[in-house]
Amino acid sequence: MAEDRGRRPGSPRTREQILEAAVAAFTSRGYAQTTIRGVAREAGVDPALVMHFFGSKDGLFATAIKESMPVGPLTEVLDDGLDGAGERLVTRYLSLWEHPEHGPRLSAVLHAAAASPAAADLLENLVRAELLGPLGDLIGGEHGRTRALLAGSQLLGLAMFRYVLRIDPLASLPVPRVAAMVAPNVQRYLTGTLTAEELTR
Repeated sequence: MAEDRGRRPGSPRTREQILEAAVAAFTSRGYAQTTIRGVAREAGVDPALVMHFFGSKDGLFATAIKESMPVGPLTEVLDDGLDGAGERLVTRYLSLWEHPEHGPRLSAVLHAAAASPAAADLLENLVRAELLGPLGDLIGGEHGRTRALLAGSQLLGLAMFRYVLRIDPLASLPVPRVAAMVAPNVQRYLTGTLTAEELTR
């Protein structure tokens, strides 16, 4: 059988090409409308090769999130400890959403999570493992994970209202002003006094 010259075989670069195509598809079309065949077509490979590397659409989505989302730049602000971490965390978070490459990807992930239970589960697992877990461990104590979850809920809500739903005046406020308003509450979640009700969420 003649070789299909329109398809590239597996190579050290093939996996990255598939991921690039997947990120572009999830960003532009969302989780529900992205298919293995469509990603394979954009990457110039056989769909079987996508399955070989990632196992399924969920596996492809999970890897695309993990390897393309800026989790590292967000967690590295914790390297300097918890003093002032609220301001650093919010400022870095907003800067990532404002970034021309990261912003659309983050928005696509939230849209996918809202539209698909499978995507939501994958995002939850990633966030718990890569962000909330390390943050909870850094906070420590009996309620470290709860404090991390509360801080994360503040950041997620901020992104939804400012960047996804684009509700004014929040959507139009300058980044430094938003950071100045939100950071104190994030810091309170991290290190401040919390009510019994907050700690039982």
